[in-house]
Amino acid sequence: MITLENIRKPVTAELAAFEEFVERQFTAEGELLSDMLRYALSARGKGIRPTLVMLSAAMNAPVRGAATGRRACLAAMLVEMIHVASLIHDDVIDEADTRRGHASVNARWQSHKAVILGDYILARNMSIGLQSGQFDLVTHICGSMAALCEGEVLQDECAANRTMTRKSYLDIIYKKTACLLGVSSSAGALAVGATRDKVTTMRRFGEALGMAFQIQDDILDYTPTAQTGKPACNDLREGKITLPLLSVLERASEERRAELIDRLGRCHEDDAAVEYLRSTVEQEGGLRQAGEVMKGYITRAVEMLSDYEDSEYRSALVNLCAYVAERDR
Repeated sequence: MITLENIRKPVTAELAAFEEFVERQFTAEGELLSDMLRYALSARGKGIRPTLVMLSAAMNAPVRGAATGRRACLAAMLVEMIHVASLIHDDVIDEADTRRGHASVNARWQSHKAVILGDYILARNMSIGLQSGQFDLVTHICGSMAALCEGEVLQDECAANRTMTRKSYLDIIYKKTACLLGVSSSAGALAVGATRDKVTTMRRFGEALGMAFQIQDDILDYTPTAQTGKPACNDLREGKITLPLLSVLERASEERRAELIDRLGRCHEDDAAVEYLRSTVEQEGGLRQAGEVMKGYITRAVEMLSDYEDSEYRSALVNLCAYVAERDR
């Protein structure tokens, strides 16, 4: 069984240096803000983005050990803190009470304080990046923040209008998930002075991995036994059309589609509507078809690594692809 612990092993020292770097850099004045910051940073989750940065840096480094430098730590911090802040803001928008099995920041300190904390993390992140003088990394990474916002607005618009298309769905998950994973991979290569072609290759790798990651997340939302840290069928309750349901809607007649959309509109208050849509998606092949799309992105990600020589870092990235495809099964 592939685990994240095994995937991280080749860059254990680099990730330890990253954690120390974050602990030194992210402090706050005032007891309340300090408590909120410690709480948010202690519940960061799987750490896939900094792991991507460090594995990419190590694989692209001209000499062994070059990925342990300050630039790689800075790159990992920049992407991870953008991710952390976005999750805090997402929980406020979704009025979520839990995050990975623990009380969300907004549930513990109210939404307005959570928004301030998310803003503080972003501001502190940008300040550290600019003060470092590593403007190539800051420019490369921080542009992804706009994509996150665009994806959130587009998702809300499609949910409100029930007008999701496959093109819109893929655009949303690219902007909300894949873009930052792509930037994580390419930033690791950039941090150690890789060529422009290698930086581009790693970005494409991370983007394909990110598309697969989000599709798998959307599949797992329909699986009550999955350990996602969120309630099962949460997307349905929020009126979101993701690829499993979209795959069914695309093949449905106009009348059937209208019926399913009507049931989706009742999911926020009707558990029977949630269960009906969940079972419909399962029985009509929505999960299987979404899984095939996900596997296509995994294949694309692995192909991006074909020009690299065999190494423990390349193997770890291939295993990360397998982990994304198989997680919580």
